[in-house]
Amino acid sequence: MTPPGRGAADNGREPPAQYRVLSVIVPVYNERNTVAEILRRIRGVEVALQVEVIVVDDGSTDGTGKVLSALEDSTVRVITHPSNQGKGAAVRTGIGSARGELVLIQDADLEYDPDDWPRLLDPVMKGKARVVYGSRFRGERRAMRPGQWLGNRLLTLTANVLYRSTLSDMETCYKLFDRRVLDGITIESDGFDFEPEITAKVLRRGHHIYEVPVSYTGRDPSEGAKFDWHDGVRAISTLIRYRLTRHV
Repeated sequence: MTPPGRGAADNGREPPAQYRVLSVIVPVYNERNTVAEILRRIRGVEVALQVEVIVVDDGSTDGTGKVLSALEDSTVRVITHPSNQGKGAAVRTGIGSARGELVLIQDADLEYDPDDWPRLLDPVMKGKARVVYGSRFRGERRAMRPGQWLGNRLLTLTANVLYRSTLSDMETCYKLFDRRVLDGITIESDGFDFEPEITAKVLRRGHHIYEVPVSYTGRDPSEGAKFDWHDGVRAISTLIRYRLTRHV
C-alpha cells in the first residue's frame, strides 16, 4: 500500500499532461476595497496557458457585487450566491463551473500575489507534481501576529502527524490541482474547514503535495482578516474526522 503523501502517480516519472486551461477560482465575501485590484493583478500575469477567472461572490453585502458587475468581461466570469455560505461553498461552486485541466484557488484580499503563479505552475508543467501548495513560511512575508503564526503551525503539525506528511503550510490559500486529482472528491465543508478537508482527502488518496515558496502580506482583523480561533478548532476536528473516516 502506498503511504499517505507518497502517491506513485506523483513521483515525477510520468510525462506532464497536455494542460491548456488554468481555471482560477476567486471566492469573494465583502472585499469591495480589494477585488478590483486583485483582478487587475490577475489580468497582468503572463503564463503559458489560457486563463479563465471565476469569481464567486459569496453573498457580499458591502457593495462588492456592484464592483464586480463593472469588472465582469470575457476574461472574468462572476457567479453570485444569494446569501453567504462560506469559503468552502464558494470554492465548490467555482470548481463545479471550471473547465480547466488545472484549478488554482486565489483569495481576493491581496494577501497573496498572482505574480507567484508561475512558481506554482512550474512543478506541474514539468511533470513533478499534480498538487502544489504555496507556502507562506518558505517565502517572503509580512510578519504574522503571534497567535496567527502559532495557529498555522499547530494546524500544519496536526496534519503532518495524522497523515504522515511534511507540509509547512496546510492553511495556505494557494492550492493548485490537476483537475484529475479533484475528480471524485466531494467537498463537504462550507467554511474555512475546506482547507483541512481538501488536504486530508488529497493525502488519503496517496497524492504527494509539492510546496513552493510564495510571498505573503497578511492582514490584521482591523483590515478584514476573517479567520479566528473558532475556525482553528474546526480545522483540527476536520483533520481528525477525515483521518478516522474509512472512505474519503
